[in-house]
Amino acid sequence: MSRVCELTGKGPMVGNNVSHAKNRTRRRFLPNLNDVTLQSETLGRGIKLRISAAALRSVDHRGGLDAYLAKAKDTELSATAMKVKKEIAKAQAASA
Repeated sequence: MSRVCELTGKGPMVGNNVSHAKNRTRRRFLPNLNDVTLQSETLGRGIKLRISAAALRSVDHRGGLDAYLAKAKDTELSATAMKVKKEIAKAQAASA
C-alpha cells in the first residue's frame, strides 16, 4: 500500500534529522493518512479512500465528496478517485 493521498496526491517528503551538534542524517516525512469512508449524496453510498487529514478537512470545507471531486484536478486524483468522479458526473447528468 503506497503512502500517497488518493485525493491530493500528497506523498512522503525527504529531509534531515538535525541533532544538537548539527549532525545531519536523512529522514522521511510521511503524510498523515487515514482510511475513511466518505458518503456520496449523488450515488447514495459510501466510498472507502485513504486520504490525508488535510484532504479530509478540505472535503468538509467544500461541502462533501461530490463537491470536492467536481473541483479537483484529474492529475492529482488516484485511479479509484477518478472512477468515482466519473460515476458521480454520469449520475448527475442522468438525473438532470
